[in-house]
Amino acid sequence: MPQKLLRGRILTFISEPQTPDDDSAHLYIEDGALLLEGGMIKACGAYDTIHAQAEDDVQIIDHRPCLLMAGFIDTHLHFPQVQVIASWGAQLLDWLQDYTFPAEARFADPVHGARMATHFFDELIANGTTTSVAYCSSHKASAEVYFAEAASRNMRVIGGKVMMDRNAPDNVCDTPQRGYDDSKALIADWHGKGRAHYAITPRFAITSTPEQLDASGALAREHPNCYIQTHIDENRDEINLTAKLFPEARDYLDVYEHYGLLGTKTLLGHCIHMLPREIDALVETGSRPVFCPTSNLFLGSGLFDYEGLRQRGAKCAIATDIGGGTSYSMLQTLNEGYKVLKLNGQKLHPLRAFYWTTLGNATALGLEDKIGTLDAGSEADIVVLNPQATPAMALRMETCQSLAEELFILQIMSDDRTVAQTYVAGEAMKG
Repeated sequence: MPQKLLRGRILTFISEPQTPDDDSAHLYIEDGALLLEGGMIKACGAYDTIHAQAEDDVQIIDHRPCLLMAGFIDTHLHFPQVQVIASWGAQLLDWLQDYTFPAEARFADPVHGARMATHFFDELIANGTTTSVAYCSSHKASAEVYFAEAASRNMRVIGGKVMMDRNAPDNVCDTPQRGYDDSKALIADWHGKGRAHYAITPRFAITSTPEQLDASGALAREHPNCYIQTHIDENRDEINLTAKLFPEARDYLDVYEHYGLLGTKTLLGHCIHMLPREIDALVETGSRPVFCPTSNLFLGSGLFDYEGLRQRGAKCAIATDIGGGTSYSMLQTLNEGYKVLKLNGQKLHPLRAFYWTTLGNATALGLEDKIGTLDAGSEADIVVLNPQATPAMALRMETCQSLAEELFILQIMSDDRTVAQTYVAGEAMKG
């Protein structure tokens, strides 16, 4: 297979930085190179060293002075909400009824779904995201077009058809049996095929009857290698309604716990208003909290306690939560995440921020052996970042004194213009 050599400044993470001055957690090479072959990273190191290892006819792509990092990983999005972003509303439950459910109803039409899938993945690529974890609609066809479009681009993705059978319009509801059957068929068709993984996806407790949650638990037992994704403790009204619908449950998390939906492959969106017992159970089961800062701010949901959960040993992920979230950019997500945590008396230093959206999210997904770093043997998902992409950034960079300062400029001032190129399995994807 033909080789590619990408030249530029290399930044990859080895572990989670513990302090703003922790240089042991990352590798930075001023004049570095990545040798790519067969969709994988064959070697990473100093340019002269890597160039000497390459074949004579290697294709050299010079990205200097840009920064090469592992592609961004987005751990919680709603694929059918691409036309819901920037919908004015009140809070979560009203917003779902007024905007989300009507938009999702259109995904019964596979032609519409296929068109939206093209735009969805175009936006991810434009913003440097190479792995997505997405909720599809309740229609089997929506998951099929999501996986098919990802496969056409050779992207590593996780996704699942939403299971919901109450407290929503009929045109977006399924039944316990249909939710089970559709999910079972999708798992057979897509899970483990190419770079795809399936996520069993009960939307949240409010929109699933006990019978459907029981069916979700049955799927989890039958397919232990699949992910599970759902929402929890995002909004006070949501929590109160869940308590009314499940009066026998000790708390919100206990609903999912009762049906066998917790574990190291479970992604729990939001986790804002968690009770002490819920945090204990979350940590004990190894379930993964997912921080969605732009949607938490947009819907006025609350402030995520990152440090509290992290200190308890929880492996937190971070995500855009399109379309309650307001940007496809993981860089803008880190920007807003910094502000949310600051309001909560916490600090997100830039080294940890960029670890989080690469190796940190990969670790939360249990995929750190495949994605999230630029190590030899990793899949060649790479983002190329230009810290001088806009006049304002170039002006600010004139006074930049350190890598950490440069990363913070990228974190706060970036948008899709910062992403000079996105490589998926070694192929340049951004036009």
